[in-house]
Amino acid sequence: MTSAQSITLLLVLAAVLVVAKTLGSLLARFGQPAVIGEILAGILLGPTLLPDAVQRALFPADIHLILSALGNLGIAVFLFLIGQELTRHPPRRQTGVVLGTTLGSITVPFALACLLAATVVEPSGGRSLGHVLFLGTAMSVTAFPVLARIVRDRDLLGTPVAGISLASAAIGDLIAWSMLAVTIMLDSGHVQWRLLLVPALLGVVFGVVRPLLDRWARWRTRRGRTQEPYMVALAGLLGCGAATEWLGLHLLFGAFLFGLVMPAGPGGLGEPAGHRLRLVTENLLLPVYFVVAGARVDLSRLGASGVAEFGAIMLVAVGGKFIGATGGAGWSGLDWRRSAVLATLLNTRGLTELIILTTGLQLGLLDQRLYSLMVLMAVLTTLMAGPLLRVLYPPRLVAVDRDPTQAPFGDGPPVHVEPATDGVRA
Repeated sequence: MTSAQSITLLLVLAAVLVVAKTLGSLLARFGQPAVIGEILAGILLGPTLLPDAVQRALFPADIHLILSALGNLGIAVFLFLIGQELTRHPPRRQTGVVLGTTLGSITVPFALACLLAATVVEPSGGRSLGHVLFLGTAMSVTAFPVLARIVRDRDLLGTPVAGISLASAAIGDLIAWSMLAVTIMLDSGHVQWRLLLVPALLGVVFGVVRPLLDRWARWRTRRGRTQEPYMVALAGLLGCGAATEWLGLHLLFGAFLFGLVMPAGPGGLGEPAGHRLRLVTENLLLPVYFVVAGARVDLSRLGASGVAEFGAIMLVAVGGKFIGATGGAGWSGLDWRRSAVLATLLNTRGLTELIILTTGLQLGLLDQRLYSLMVLMAVLTTLMAGPLLRVLYPPRLVAVDRDPTQAPFGDGPPVHVEPATDGVRA
């Protein structure tokens, strides 16, 4: 890298961080997740508003490549931390309600999105099985970290819907990544033989690596070691990411997988270490990723057909989630209001959706136009959560629902859920 490139990179990084964090803080003041502001920063710096000449000046090709690499590294670390959170906070009670809600909130939007992809929405390269399955997966996902942030910011912890929604979103994330892996397997061609080694990798990771890490964590605890295990965590997630990338999946799968097996207790990657990793990731690498992803959105040439397509996408995404989640929760015995609150929370897609969409764009499962429409859908469905929660679940009802000595609201029986601990950061 030349001196001129270094100067350009540093200036672009500074500009990206200032714009992303400013918009993120602005939206946070209005009760919205900061990640939405960071995505909007990328859209504002993208071709939707800026001419091509300005775009090339802001993001030269060589600098854009470096920014993409930094963003991918940030997402790899972030998914590793999400894997850690899922093992640290597994669902403990109300299994029937959790499973019913999860099943409904995934199957209904998945089926409707597959139907939409097979009949209405068609990418420029034509329809394929991979495209149909990918759109179904993207429509059915819930952003677990964003949902957890909303639950905490709105003081919902300790209510039934908090525990159910977090558990359902956690299971949904696991299912979504599994579905995406299957989609990539079915859509890939020249690397099919490598995909046959995926079960072997899973066997090694869970059968060999996990027991060794557990023994290492216990040994650290007995010795009273206090040094944080950054080296093991970072080397492991990068190595596992390289393995899944070579197998024909994506490096993000490996990072997420290593997060599931990395010990999260005192001897493993404890909270101080996780917090420090998040500081670098959330304040530097993730904003870069969001801005680069948002800058790929181009809404300047949509036209009437694009607007109609977007309307169909929103109808399926929102309607499918609400019908599936409320139906699954109601069938499991939850009253209508709690079911509607659950559907509102599970309709948030923001962060996880953006990661999946960017992966689909890189793999050729989406074209630029459809990617832009889906990113806009992810932003709007996440923005909807705040206003809907204020109507469906105002503070006075939250207080009643949190206190089991008071009469439950709604038309169903009171439901007790193990309160979720406040350990997840968006």
